[in-house]
Amino acid sequence: MSGASSDRRIPSADGQEAELHAGMHREEAGFAEPGTGLPRQETGIAEREHFAETIVDPQRMEIFIEAMTPPGPDYLRRLEEEAIADRVPIIRPQTRNLIRFFIKLKKPMRILEVGTAVGFSALFMQYYAPAGCRIVTIEKDPARAAAARENIARFGNCLEAAEPSQAAAGENIARFGNCLEAAEDSSRDAAGGENTARFGSAIEVLEGDAAEVLREIREDASFDMVFMDAAKGQYIRFLPEVLRLLRAGGILITDNILQEGDVLSSRFAVTRRNRTIHSRMREYVRALAEEPSLETLLLPTGDGAAVCLRQSGT
Repeated sequence: MSGASSDRRIPSADGQEAELHAGMHREEAGFAEPGTGLPRQETGIAEREHFAETIVDPQRMEIFIEAMTPPGPDYLRRLEEEAIADRVPIIRPQTRNLIRFFIKLKKPMRILEVGTAVGFSALFMQYYAPAGCRIVTIEKDPARAAAARENIARFGNCLEAAEPSQAAAGENIARFGNCLEAAEDSSRDAAGGENTARFGSAIEVLEGDAAEVLREIREDASFDMVFMDAAKGQYIRFLPEVLRLLRAGGILITDNILQEGDVLSSRFAVTRRNRTIHSRMREYVRALAEEPSLETLLLPTGDGAAVCLRQSGT
C-alpha cells in the first residue's frame, strides 16, 4: 500500500452524520451547491464571516436579559444601590432570575443560605418565597452579619407587599412607600431589637464559620433549597453538610462557579494567588457532577451557576 493511500482516514458514522448536518446548514445559509452540501469555493470567506456573526456577544446577551428582568420592589433596589456604593458584592440579575424561577417552581418552605453578606439575597428570596417560608443564612464576617441583621430589621416588614395580585397597584405603591419610611425609623434600633423580632423573624442570621455552623444544625434533610454564595474556595468543605441538610427533591444553587472565567483556564494560566481557589472550585464542580444523589446542571448564567436536584431515594 502506498504512503499516500495509507494516510487516508475513513470517517466514522458519527463523523459522517456531523458532516451531513454541516452540509445541510451550509445549503440553508446559501454557502453550498444545492443538493451536495459541499461548500462553494468562492464563498469560503463569506461562510466564515456568516457563522462568526451568528455567535451572540455574551455582554449583549447579559444586557438584554437584565433589561427583561422584573425590577423587584423599591426597597430591594434601594438596598442594592447601598451595597454597590459600599462595594459589597451582591447576586447578579441573571442569578436573581434563576433563584426567583426555582423559588416559584418549588415553593420552598425552608431555605438555607451560605454567605449572607449584607442580607440582600436573603431578603430577595424572602420576597418571592411562599408565605411562612423560613430562611436560615450564615455569615462569617461579624460586621457584615450585623449589617444583614440591620437590613432585615429595616426591610423585613415590606414582605406584606410581596403579592401584588392581592391589592391594587396604587395600594402597593403606598405600601412600599410606607416600608421605606419605616426602614429609616427601624434602622436606629435594628441591632437585634424589637424590629428584628417583629419583622425579621422569618430570616435568621447565624454568625460564624459555615463549616462549623452547618454541623450544629441537627435537622437532617430539613431544607427545601440551599443557596451557596460564600467563600468560593470553601465550597468543597461545605458540601458534605449541605447534602446532609438538603431533603430529597430539594434544590442546591451554587453561584460564581466560573470565577470570572478562571475555572475554564489551565491552572498555569491563572495568577498564583488564585490557583488554590481555581483548583478547589474545579474539585467542587466535579464533585457535584459525580455525586450520585444529585442531578446537576451547569449554567453560564452570570458568573456561572450550578443547579442540583437532590434525587429521591438517595
